[in-house]
Amino acid sequence: MTAIKIYNTLAREKQTFVPIEPGKARMYVCGMTVYDYCHLGHARVMVVFDMVQRWLRTSGFDVTYVRNITDIDDKIIKRAVENGESISSLTQRFIDAMDQDAGALGVLKPDHEPRATQYVPQMLRLIEKLEQHGLAYQASDGDVNYSVRDFPSYGKLSGKSLDDLRVGERVELNAGKRDPLDFVLWKSAKESEPEEVKWDSRWGKGRPGWHIECSAMSCDLLGEHFDIHGGGEDLQFPHHENEIAQSEGATRQTFVNYWMHNGFIRVDNEKMSKSLGNFFTIRDVLKSYDAEVVRFFILRAHYRSPLNYSDAHLNDAKHALARLYTALKEVQPDAAALDMSKEHAVRFAEAMNDDFNTPIAIAVLFDLANEVNKTRSPALARQLKGLAGTIGLLQRMPQEFLQAGPAEGGTYSEVAIEERITARAAAKKAKNFAEADAIRAELLENGIVLEDKPGGVTEWRRA
Repeated sequence: MTAIKIYNTLAREKQTFVPIEPGKARMYVCGMTVYDYCHLGHARVMVVFDMVQRWLRTSGFDVTYVRNITDIDDKIIKRAVENGESISSLTQRFIDAMDQDAGALGVLKPDHEPRATQYVPQMLRLIEKLEQHGLAYQASDGDVNYSVRDFPSYGKLSGKSLDDLRVGERVELNAGKRDPLDFVLWKSAKESEPEEVKWDSRWGKGRPGWHIECSAMSCDLLGEHFDIHGGGEDLQFPHHENEIAQSEGATRQTFVNYWMHNGFIRVDNEKMSKSLGNFFTIRDVLKSYDAEVVRFFILRAHYRSPLNYSDAHLNDAKHALARLYTALKEVQPDAAALDMSKEHAVRFAEAMNDDFNTPIAIAVLFDLANEVNKTRSPALARQLKGLAGTIGLLQRMPQEFLQAGPAEGGTYSEVAIEERITARAAAKKAKNFAEADAIRAELLENGIVLEDKPGGVTEWRRA
């Protein structure tokens, strides 16, 4: 089995991946809070860790991949009350939308997709253990909080000392806490909140805090000690730091061996987020760009690097992906299996095994496409399609991609294009070459490129 190196946020270095159980990889990724449509930042999390689990499987690992859904949260409650709808109705609507977006981006379903509301009993048991270990206390306001200063290794993931830490943006400060850094494990019920967000507990009616859900779900589905935990860079502190404190405080053993964090998507050098109001939803972007272009745009950058969003970058990704598909359109791949011992496959694997270095791996695909164009080799075309497939690219019929248009407006329909091609052929037959050239120019102006082939056949693609 090939050695894979992963940049471990906890160790602050690349480390060889050695699974707890030989041949098996258990991975948990923090998923979405479902109160609105997913934006491109969410797309990056989904695509990046989809790529990771695909490559782990390609490398021979038996992968168990868990990505949770947060379906109980202050923002969810607020939005449901504003809309005058139930929590379950709101969250199911946005879970369905998330599934549609993820499917469009070629993101495979995780092996498990637990919802926070399904794991409240496990959360309560975890909180009870923390209380027994002197790490949780009930405050005067009824909330149950985690006592951060009683967990000596707090800060080891973020590299922050307790004395230097400040209250994070998702850490609540209130008079009931013994220390400003303490965080809530169980929120006491408020009269104003809907009944469907109130559960019975030994501390009174309430609901779980945000951090406890991931500790409970990951430990239940993957065990108290597992291989990989992933998520966005913004979750490193406080969320993942708090997960470590909860899980290791309760089980008194190592929680996770490798912590992975993907970089932000940025717009004008600011993180894309709903709170900043500078976000683009996945479905809005897909109105203008093919979903595989968006996936390619995300994978062209190393997962830990910032990724700058702009139409120019997406247009460049579109043209680059079209180059790869054009190579496959011109040379039909043979039916043999992908051969990982061949030169380009070896280089591709070396890049992917070096902390999932997709920019280098994709550069290998372009080298291979150039060879396909030169040699017209069906075997090389097969290698190109097969290698790209390991990261979820180039699996459509080439003509389908090359002729695909945006979901909304602005371009000619396929029927209209074919009608203009027919009119151009008639003009050429009548030796009206000015009219034929005018039709070609008209289509080109509308983003349609015509390619005349031997035998009088004219093919087209979108520019």
